[in-house]
Amino acid sequence: MVPSRSMGGDGNLTSVTMFVFMGISEEKELQLSLFPVFLLIYLVTLFWNLGLITLIRMDSHLHTPMYFFLSVLSFIDICYTSSISPRMLADLFKDKKMISFVACATQCFVASWMAQTECCLLAAMAYDRYVAIGNPLQYSSIMAPGLCWKMVVGAIGCGFICALVEIVSGFEMYYCGPNVIQHFFCNITEITTLSCSNPYISQMSLFLVAIFVGFGSLLLILLSYGFIATSILKISSIKGSAKAFNTCASHLVVVTLFYGTALSVYMHPSSSHSTKQNKFLSVFYVIVIPMLNPVIYSLRNKEIKEALRRVMKRTTHLPK
Repeated sequence: MVPSRSMGGDGNLTSVTMFVFMGISEEKELQLSLFPVFLLIYLVTLFWNLGLITLIRMDSHLHTPMYFFLSVLSFIDICYTSSISPRMLADLFKDKKMISFVACATQCFVASWMAQTECCLLAAMAYDRYVAIGNPLQYSSIMAPGLCWKMVVGAIGCGFICALVEIVSGFEMYYCGPNVIQHFFCNITEITTLSCSNPYISQMSLFLVAIFVGFGSLLLILLSYGFIATSILKISSIKGSAKAFNTCASHLVVVTLFYGTALSVYMHPSSSHSTKQNKFLSVFYVIVIPMLNPVIYSLRNKEIKEALRRVMKRTTHLPK
């Protein structure tokens, strides 16, 4: 354990100033072999998400609410994975993976902020798909730019407030000695187990945020897809039904991956998963999913492929 700061004249009470990560694996050779894999994933994540944001901004055909939300999702994924991946990559070369108390709180806050925001944004995107399928004639008037911006700002603001509540309640507790985090990043649920204070307030804060943001946004998504399913069933032609379903298929896959993995990581009893299984699920949740999101939206999306052709055509025909 790293040295702690003395608290009090007798020197018996100490306050933790540093935390130590156990890391992805205790095997040095395995860590070094994982470095190029995770580095590639991180670079692909940046490339896909930044490329998608740029493409949406450059092509006027993609200036619609769906792609506006998608560009915001890509930005959130960049911030989310960047709050964890660079330090995790650097730690793969270190024997002692140490992080300061303040840096740990900052990482926790940014990661939580982005995760909560993504929950809210996915709910907003589900509502957008419901309006597009259930009220196609009024879609443009309902999903006006003003409403889209309000939904995005609301998602970001809600994520910020909820993350702030989590971090303040978690890091205001007293940490008197245990400082080894059984993970590769600062996870608030892992941090609070190290506290010497009563964790009741922090646990209640985490629970209320999970109910309000996690299950609240999931409920809105399920309600939206319930209305979407009802609207699709009313479409008489099979071709029309298939086309309507295709407009929300990518979002449904993203939601399933995001919430499925999140529930596996955070909502299981502590004894049901080993530490290694938890780390594997966390790697998928915080590193792999941000890479997959733009890929899922791009591979079978004709509009994005056509927009890419138009942009490439304009670029190659620029005067030299």
